[in-house]
Amino acid sequence: MTTLSDASFPPGTVITGKWNRSRYTIRKLLGKGANGIVFLVQRGENGKHYALKMGFDPVDLQSEINVLKSFQLQRNHEALRQSGIPSYLKDVDDYAIRGRDIPFYVMRYVRGESLHHFIRRQGTDWTLLVGLRLLQKLAQLHQAGWVFGDLKPQNVLVSDYGQVELIDYGGVTSIGRSVKQFTEWYDRGFWNAGSRTADGTYDVFAFALLLIHVLEADSLKALAAEGLPQLRSVNQLTALVERSERLRPFRNWTIQALRGQFQDAGHAAKVWKEMMARPSPLRRRSKSTTPRWLKNAFAVSVILLIGVLIYALRF
Repeated sequence: MTTLSDASFPPGTVITGKWNRSRYTIRKLLGKGANGIVFLVQRGENGKHYALKMGFDPVDLQSEINVLKSFQLQRNHEALRQSGIPSYLKDVDDYAIRGRDIPFYVMRYVRGESLHHFIRRQGTDWTLLVGLRLLQKLAQLHQAGWVFGDLKPQNVLVSDYGQVELIDYGGVTSIGRSVKQFTEWYDRGFWNAGSRTADGTYDVFAFALLLIHVLEADSLKALAAEGLPQLRSVNQLTALVERSERLRPFRNWTIQALRGQFQDAGHAAKVWKEMMARPSPLRRRSKSTTPRWLKNAFAVSVILLIGVLIYALRF
């Protein structure tokens, strides 16, 4: 029996929906995760581009689809309307291949790159702006009664202008329920820092771990690997933050987030914005003067120009 993991979908493959009969041509692979594969596809011959996700587990994929449909039913909710999430889901169908139906859904194609790749390419100066926009996205979900759950760098796409989009809604959970999908490093249960009940502080804790991962990946990896699971604690994480030079501009905020001192992402975003308004090492670096080598080169060129003019006037 054909499974998604052993099926081949090279560029040019046409996916035809079994029920809706919509045709999507695969252009390239966008990503592959624990619960599915995402392709960039084009609808019809010269249609728009979308992202198409096929699921390894039909039950998991259906759960994700149900969340996105719930967002559509809440499309009149102000916070969700601002986030653009209700327009995320475009089509749901099955693809019949070799006697088996593979479920898929089609979503809005979001251009960008994962958070950690963006920060490495653009520099840590962008952390302040991107962090604020991510917290605001999470706050919109919380206001509508949802927690994102599986927050990690791969599930955050950032455009060249620092715009942020959340992708992969498999971990989205109603507030008050048990978080159904998470990644260990960003899970407060993994660090013995609280329960896995979906509330606003769960996402804020995950955001703090995401920040640590982006700026101190090696230190976090070493900390997660050492000792017994029952000995992991918030104190270990705060000690890492306190000794990190890269995290120094975010130190107070991050420690508050790790200790669950923010009510939700909206509260965390407000304090983050206040932090942005204060002078910081990041901002001082971003406003640094012209590099010395460029100043020296300019000075030399001016001296040479003056010399040429004097020589021309004399002769």
